Amino acid sequence: MGNKKSAYVLARLPIGFSFLGHGIVRLPKLAAFAQGMAESFNNTFLPPDLVLLFAYVLPVVELLIGLLLISGIAIRQTTIAGVLLICLLIFGSSLQENWSAVATQMFYGLYLSLLHLFNKENNYSLFNSKNKIQ
Repeated sequence: MGNKKSAYVLARLPIGFSFLGHGIVRLPKLAAFAQGMAESFNNTFLPPDLVLLFAYVLPVVELLIGLLLISGIAIRQTTIAGVLLICLLIFGSSLQENWSAVATQMFYGLYLSLLHLFNKENNYSLFNSKNKIQ
């Protein structure tokens, strides 16, 4: 595996584990997490039922994005889905005027965009038959 290819794998792993961790810790307490998120949007114009639905789906999506990033499967589609998710989170954080969260989310968006840009270096994945580490 060349330097660029190994660097790409090494770049995928931290953000993949971050997404995975977000999903894993929220799933066991999903109802409490969703209710808390819905309550945090009480002072915004978003309909509470929409926020609640999003909050129930979010940990599952985070978990899936994390697993796909770690495994290297469907990286192009996964990075697009990740950036779209981050855009939704940025919008929500902006409505709450939570600018520190927006800054962190902007970093995630940039990180995923760079993974998308350099996707041609993604030669290593869980089910890739060319997985020869040299």
